[in-house]
Parts: sequence; C-alpha cells; structure tokens
Amino acid sequence: MSSETKSKRPKYTLEFKKDATKLVIENGYTLEQAATNLGISKSALGRWVNAERSPNEGSTGKSTRLNLDNHAELKRLRKENEQLRMEREILKNRLPGNPAPYAKKQYALKLV
Repeated sequence: MSSETKSKRPKYTLEFKKDATKLVIENGYTLEQAATNLGISKSALGRWVNAERSPNEGSTGKSTRLNLDNHAELKRLRKENEQLRMEREILKNRLPGNPAPYAKKQYALKLV
C-alpha cells in the first residue's frame, strides 16, 4: 500500500481519552454506545478503558498495565531519550583532535 492511499490514524488528546473512558467506567455506557456517540472505533475505546481499569478489575495477562497518564509520560520520555541518544552519537562521532568545530563558529559569531 502506498503512502498516498494509506489513511492516518486519528490522534486523540489525553483529556478526550479520559473523558471517553469515564463514560464507560463511571456512567455505565457500553463500549458500543460510547464509541458510536463519540465517533471513534470500539477497539480504540476498549484499549483506553482497559488501560484505565486497575489490574485486579479487568486485566488479563499482563500484571503491569499503564494507565493513560503513565502511557503519555512514557511516550514523552521515549521521544526525549531518542533525541538525547542522537545528540550523544553526534558528539561521539566528531573528529579526534577537533573538540567542537561548531563551538568555534558560535564563539566567533558572539565576538563579532
């Protein structure tokens, strides 16, 4: 499938996900009702609800489930970690004997 015909998955905010899960967990809506009313897929809503429920309520299999807050933080930290790894690789791969060629340019600009 080419990238032109491939549809993108919609992005939902953390607040939207939490509100949607409250409909099911606290207000007693079924997954079908809530998903239809909100215009989202039943499977996506089901994943969000499972993530919000405590492990003893609805988890089957995994003992360490992340709720939506922890999942968002984990995603942010993974992105930051990848950025730091790239920066470290750039610094490691500079030429020996040339401590920071880009620093000289920045220093020269400040003097002018």
